[in-house]
Amino acid sequence: MSELRTRIEAKKKKLEAELLERKADAQGAASDAVREIKAKLAELDKLVGDSWDDLSDSVRKKLADWLR
Repeated sequence: MSELRTRIEAKKKKLEAELLERKADAQGAASDAVREIKAKLAELDKLVGDSWDDLSDSVRKKLADWLR
């Protein structure tokens, strides 16, 4: 597994955990933070698609930017 993929998956898990925590808060379910986390995870899904195989250099750069 590449370093980029490992870092992406670690951040994704962190965001998913934060999302669950925010959703557990009654007010958090509709908060801006929840929307931001969902948008960040959707962006990742769009970049990676169904496979980590054959990612172009431009997608790899976008994934590196996603980590920031």
